[in-house]
Amino acid sequence: MLCRIAYVWGYPPAVPPWTFPLRSSGAAPASIHSSHCSTPCPPNLSSTGYFDVISPFSYFQHERLNEVEAVADVRRVPVLFAGLLQHWGQLGPAEIAPKRRFTFRYAVWYADRMGIPFRLPPGHPFNPIRLLRLMVAFDGRADVVSRVFRFVWAEGRTSDDPEAWRALCTELGVADGDEFIGRQTVKDGLRMNGERALSRNVFGVPTFVAPDGESFWGVDATDMLLDHLSGAPVMGSAEMARVDALPVAKSRLTPG
Repeated sequence: MLCRIAYVWGYPPAVPPWTFPLRSSGAAPASIHSSHCSTPCPPNLSSTGYFDVISPFSYFQHERLNEVEAVADVRRVPVLFAGLLQHWGQLGPAEIAPKRRFTFRYAVWYADRMGIPFRLPPGHPFNPIRLLRLMVAFDGRADVVSRVFRFVWAEGRTSDDPEAWRALCTELGVADGDEFIGRQTVKDGLRMNGERALSRNVFGVPTFVAPDGESFWGVDATDMLLDHLSGAPVMGSAEMARVDALPVAKSRLTPG
């Protein structure tokens, strides 16, 4: 497919985003054909994907990214999920014991059903900061993003293991991983990503934000995003329009 894919990681404005052109700069934009478009999809759509490597569902959506790339330019932005939870006053799924168990059972089942390599890390939650900063430090190289996701969710490893962390960095050509990710520009980049996500009302990961600002949360919303980008009738239906004006009929009941 002929489209331009840009991975933007929230560096300060003086540092340009890394881009990977799939066609020469002189080529005219091409119409893109997809099962989600009844007619050729319009070129140069752009969607931003927010994710955290701590989420298996971010990994699952990453494995489907080619479907989104077939109809839109994609900007992928790593964020700290814990920061989103704190801002919105939420608990993570791993912080509610029965929900945690179901979430990981579902992840094992989903990976098997979809044919995605999957192995749980030694413990969860784990600290994803090193891995998030590593991806920022590499300016969003697609191969690094894939490698980090599979390091965690296909091989079941995390950066909490010093040997695994060193091995990952060595594989990526980094002699001192902690020094590499410890630069202030890297730290600022990740922080700015979180601020940008919150400014767009992102509350969970993975979340894609379409060009018109509509958000699509979760791997199970990937098809909804694709329908939205292709102009599926349901996305502009009267019933869909009711959502924004739907009143709250009753607030949460409290015992008493």
